[in-house]
Amino acid sequence: MPLTITQKIIKSHLIKGKMVFGEEIIISIDQTLTQDSTGTMVYLEFEALGMDRVKTERSVAYIDHNILQTGPENADDHLYIQTIAKKYGIFFSKPGNGICHQVHLERFTIPGQTLLGSDSHTPTAGAVGMLAIGAGGMDVAIAMGTGEYYITMPEVVKVNLKGKLPPWVSAKDIILEILKRLTVKGGVGKVFEYVGEGIKDLSVPQRATITNMGTELGALSSIFPSDEVTLEFLKAQQRENDFLAINADYEAIYDEEIEIDLSQLEPLVACPHSPDKVVTVSSLKGLKVDQIVIGSCTNSSYIDLMKVAKILEGKTIAENVSLVIAPGSRQVLSMLAKEGALVSLIAAGARILECACGPCIGMGQSPSTNSVSLRTFNRNFEGRSGTPSAKVYLVSPEVAAASAITGYLTDPRELGAPIIIEEPKMFLINDNLIIPSLKNCSGVEVIKGPNIKPFPKGHPLGKEVQGKVLIKVGDNITTDHIMPSNAKLLPYRSNIPYLSDYCLTPCDKDFPKKARENRGGFIIGGINYGQGSSREHAALIPLYLGVKAVLAKSFARIHQANLINNGIITLIFENPEDYDNVEEMDELLIENAFLQLKKGVVKVKNMTNGKEYKMILKITPRQKEIIVQGGILNLVKSKGSIKK
Repeated sequence: MPLTITQKIIKSHLIKGKMVFGEEIIISIDQTLTQDSTGTMVYLEFEALGMDRVKTERSVAYIDHNILQTGPENADDHLYIQTIAKKYGIFFSKPGNGICHQVHLERFTIPGQTLLGSDSHTPTAGAVGMLAIGAGGMDVAIAMGTGEYYITMPEVVKVNLKGKLPPWVSAKDIILEILKRLTVKGGVGKVFEYVGEGIKDLSVPQRATITNMGTELGALSSIFPSDEVTLEFLKAQQRENDFLAINADYEAIYDEEIEIDLSQLEPLVACPHSPDKVVTVSSLKGLKVDQIVIGSCTNSSYIDLMKVAKILEGKTIAENVSLVIAPGSRQVLSMLAKEGALVSLIAAGARILECACGPCIGMGQSPSTNSVSLRTFNRNFEGRSGTPSAKVYLVSPEVAAASAITGYLTDPRELGAPIIIEEPKMFLINDNLIIPSLKNCSGVEVIKGPNIKPFPKGHPLGKEVQGKVLIKVGDNITTDHIMPSNAKLLPYRSNIPYLSDYCLTPCDKDFPKKARENRGGFIIGGINYGQGSSREHAALIPLYLGVKAVLAKSFARIHQANLINNGIITLIFENPEDYDNVEEMDELLIENAFLQLKKGVVKVKNMTNGKEYKMILKITPRQKEIIVQGGILNLVKSKGSIKK
């Protein structure tokens, strides 16, 4: 049977199960990555599993999120991760080396392999033909300990790219076009596989922009073939021995097909406050801009920033604009310096930041009150920038640079002849900020700072589940809403008790107080509850506050998995109209919870208004067992071995 690229990689890594859509399967994991915002919790969980060493071919711990060191908390976490890495056989990328996805793309990606990361944008590695998946921390910890990961067999969507991009139109515009068509819910349960004549003119970094933002579709992953373009990139990284050609079979059958004529695209922009609110740049001509930020794991490659430098060369940014640039890796920064592009950026008035996530996660450079900020990032959720009233627009580097000159949202086609930047034949290679894993880890001391607190653990499911509705929220609630991650809170990512005071406060400032006063209870959500980041804290902290179940119209994939892994029941309204009949502080009851969970259809009684809601428990038998045991860690311990 002819296979897609996705199916080929899954088949070669299949441990258990059948490759039938909707069935749970186990695949082997070759590589894992973590970053420091989620990483401390991953490694605390890995320690709790009692493993002596990682079982993957390669695991890498990156420091790229919690970079501001305004106190000892971040530095303490970094030291913890560094010593954990040394003890358990994990590579360690030091602060300043770059953003995990950019560095991993440059130095560690291998076509045909699998990658699991505790960051939702891990699919960036699909740019080289790697099946890369973002997941919650516990799933990554278990993958490091066993080399295994459970997934539901996805549908595979064929994205046929025809033609060639016009001048000044970029890879960012391709993925924005897809988001415009499919929305942030359009990729749930799917892998997007890119094919067609149009991919030949897309470099690996351009492909990475697309696979990176495929996460905003809610997709499991996105992937390109590994072809001549991939080989040239790996050669330039002095890693040609890692190359493996991977293409879909000629008659491969896809579950869905999308066709995009690249020649018909024009510069696009995602408007506040969602990546799928996409319009043409030309339709917003005259929009005054206050801040422009170029960088993030989406658009901070050598080609991206060289184009920006050429656009700004010999010019000065508009007086009303603050321009900030963060190279994605030390390699990119070194190349900019070598080519003299760094001088052009600085001379034009740009502020150069450290090679890190920075403003993308609200770690510095928050815009002014009620301002307009253009960003080359992947997300523009309300308040994510650190300024709740700011209006953030997502654009390509070309649009950002052109707008920096004029002070208004500007179509780069107005600049005249296009700027062409060729991929270098050889990148500057310097891995001295990557500490390799040790073969002999005995005697290594793990150092934990005082800010690192134990993570909460769930309790086995009782006969009844009862409590009040603590909060009712609308559609597309993000993990930024559930657990904010601004610069003031990120240093406390290892301290669940401290963070619990901020849970869901963007939606209701009194939520933590209500949860404590009522000894936990229920959350009611709308469509796509928990979209966005993979941060496990958005499940751990509700667990700490006593949340027993979340009732929603639908869930985002990673967040639902995180809730289940921590023993929190995730229920979907069979009749979406029942959502309207539940109010805050209603008393809810699930009788005979164990028996109802086994059946997969749960009746929830509203003791306040006398109504009953039929809920769907859309999870696997294994996940039901996790909930019954009160979390995956309890399940592992009950079986006596992580391998059972």
